[in-house]
Amino acid sequence: MTTTTKISIKLPDGSSKELDKGSNGEDLAKSISPGLAKKAIALDVNGQVKDLFYELQDADEIKIITAGERKSYEILRHTTSHILAAVVQKKYPNAKVGVGPATENGFFYDFRIEDHKITDDDLIEIEKEIKKFASGAYKLVKEEVKDVASKIAEYKKAGEVYKAELLEEHKDDNPTEYYFVDNNGVKVWSDHCLGPHLPNTKFIKAVKLTNVSGAYWRAKETNDVMQRVHGTVWWDEQELEQYLARKEEAEKRDHRKLAKTMDLFSTHELAGAGLIFWHAKLATVRQELETFWKQLHRKAGYEFVVTPHIAKSELWDTSGHNNFYKDNMYSLQVDDQEYILKPMNCPFHVLIYKDSRHSYRDLPIRMAEMGTVYRNEASGAVHGLARVRGFTQDDAHIFCTRDQYVDEIKGVYRLIEEIYSTLGLEFQMELSTKPEQAIGDDEIWEFAETGLKRALSELGANFEINPGDGAFYGPKIDFKVKDAIGRIWQLATIQLDFNLPNRFEMEYTSADNTTEQPVMIHRAIFGSLERVSMVLTEHFAGAFPTWLAPDQVMLIPISDSHNDFVTKLKNKLIQNEIRAKTDLRSERMNYKIRDAQEKQVPYMLVIGDKEVESGKVNVRFRRSQKQVEMTVEEFIEKMLEEIKSRSLNSFIGD
Repeated sequence: MTTTTKISIKLPDGSSKELDKGSNGEDLAKSISPGLAKKAIALDVNGQVKDLFYELQDADEIKIITAGERKSYEILRHTTSHILAAVVQKKYPNAKVGVGPATENGFFYDFRIEDHKITDDDLIEIEKEIKKFASGAYKLVKEEVKDVASKIAEYKKAGEVYKAELLEEHKDDNPTEYYFVDNNGVKVWSDHCLGPHLPNTKFIKAVKLTNVSGAYWRAKETNDVMQRVHGTVWWDEQELEQYLARKEEAEKRDHRKLAKTMDLFSTHELAGAGLIFWHAKLATVRQELETFWKQLHRKAGYEFVVTPHIAKSELWDTSGHNNFYKDNMYSLQVDDQEYILKPMNCPFHVLIYKDSRHSYRDLPIRMAEMGTVYRNEASGAVHGLARVRGFTQDDAHIFCTRDQYVDEIKGVYRLIEEIYSTLGLEFQMELSTKPEQAIGDDEIWEFAETGLKRALSELGANFEINPGDGAFYGPKIDFKVKDAIGRIWQLATIQLDFNLPNRFEMEYTSADNTTEQPVMIHRAIFGSLERVSMVLTEHFAGAFPTWLAPDQVMLIPISDSHNDFVTKLKNKLIQNEIRAKTDLRSERMNYKIRDAQEKQVPYMLVIGDKEVESGKVNVRFRRSQKQVEMTVEEFIEKMLEEIKSRSLNSFIGD
C-alpha cells in the first residue's frame, strides 16, 4: 500500500499546483515566485481567510492574499491591534486586556487599567513603541489550546478576567492562542484569538493612534468601564496620509455639526436618546425624498399602505420576533395585555395580504409603506441620524410566484439604480448566501440564490459573493453606497424570506387550482429616512442640490428701501412653489451673501435700485463667483426646470 506524498492545489487562474503533503501557504507562494513569497501575507482558502502558515489540503482552492488587496486590510489591522495590546501591557503592567478587533478603517483595543487613565500624550508614546515593536520583525505563531481549563486558570491567576471569560465561552470551539516570537524563538506576548494574522510584524509601518474613549465591557452598561484606544494602520505612509485627509474632511461634513450650523435636527434628553426631532429644514429634505420615492413607486406598480405602530405580543409570537429579537423591542401594557411597538413592518404587510384570498392572477402584489419602527438600541450606541431608536423605513414587500421572482428582483434593482443615480450616489453589491444557521431546505435556498444571481447577471450588474452571510430566513443583496469622499454606507437591501410565509401560512391559488405559497421579497432603498438623510447631508456637505435644498433662494435687499419689492418677489416665487426666503436684517450686503453661502442656499438674488427699476434680478450661485442678470420670469422658468428635473447641477454652472 502506497502513501500519498503529494497534494494538488487549485489556483485562481484555473491551473493546479502540485506540492508535498504538509506544505503551507508560504511554500505555495515560494513555488510560484520569490517576489510573491515576499508580498504574501495570508490565504483565501475555499472562500475563507486563513493564516499564511495554514497547512494546505488536497484539492484546496487557494488565492494568495498580498498587501493592498481588499481582504488584506482587516488582517493588517487586527494584527496591529495585538501589538497595541502588547505595548500597553508592557507600559502599564496592571493593564488587563479585553477585545481588539479590526474596524472599517482601523482598529481598537479595550483595556482596564485601575491606576492610570490614558492621555493624548500617552498615545504619542504608545504609538512610537508600536512602530518600534513592529520593526522588530516578530513572527506570529498560532498554537492550539489543548488544555483549556489550565489556560483559563492561568488567565485568572494573572488577573486576565476578560480573557478567561472569552475563552470559557469558546472552550468547545477548538480555541487557539497567538504568540509574538522574536528572532531567538522567545515568546514575548500572546492572546486567545481566532486569527488570521500577518506572518510577521515587519509589514506594519504606517500606523497612527487617533484617540481614547470609554466603553463598557461587551457593550453592557452594567459591566466594567474600559479604556478603548483607537488607531488606524495602512500599508504605506501615502495611504495613511490620504486617510487622515479624508478623516479631516469627514469631520467637516459630520451631519451632527452641520445640524447645528444649518438647524437640521435635534435630540433631547427630556424626550430620550435616539429619538429625532426633525427641524423644518431637514423635514423639507425628508418630504422631497418621500415625494420622489412615491412618484417612482407608483410608476413601478406599488400600492401604498399604512399600518399601526403597535400590535399585541401574540403577533410577534407568530412572526418569531419574540424568540430572537425580544431584547430589541419595546413593550407596553394595554387593557392587561402586552403590546409591542413594532420593530419592523413585515408582519403587518403579511396580515394585509392574508386579509383577502389571492389567486395567481393577483400576483405580484407590491406593497409599500413609509413605516416608522422602534428598536431598543443601547443609549451608548445611538449616534446622530445613523443609529437611532425610532426611524422610518422605506419598506416594501413583494408577494409573487416563483415564475415571477427573477423579474421582480430586476424591477427592484432598476428602481434602486434610478433613485441612486438621481441622488448622485455610486454603489456596489454583495450577494450573501446561506448561513450555517438557516431555515428552509436546500432546494428552496438553491432556487432563491440562483434566482438572485440570474437576475443580476441578466442585468449585467457587477456583484461579489459574500458566502454564508445571508439572513437565517433567506439570501440577500446588499447595496453599498460610495459618497463624495469615498466612504461606503449600507443603504438598500433585497432579501428573500422563507420564514414569514411559513409561520403565517400564506397562500394563493395557482392556475391548476392547487394551493401554493408565495415568494416574499423584503426590500428597502433608502434603508431609513434617517440614515439616507445622514448620508446625503455628509455626501453634499450640507449643499443639497436645488430640488432638495430646504431654502432654494435667498433674496437680499441692498437697503431697506428695497424691502417691499423683495417681499413681493419672495411671495411670487413661493406661489410658483420655489422655496424662497428674505434677509431683511440691517447688515451689510456682503455679510448677508456670505451668510447665505454658509447656510448652503443655492441661489441669492441681490436687489437694488437697478433691479427694482428694470424688473430684472442679479443671480448668484452659492459655489460660483459668476453673476447673471435675467428677468424674474426667466429666473422662475430656469428654477422650475432645474427642480423638476432633479438636477444635481446649477443652471448657472458651478
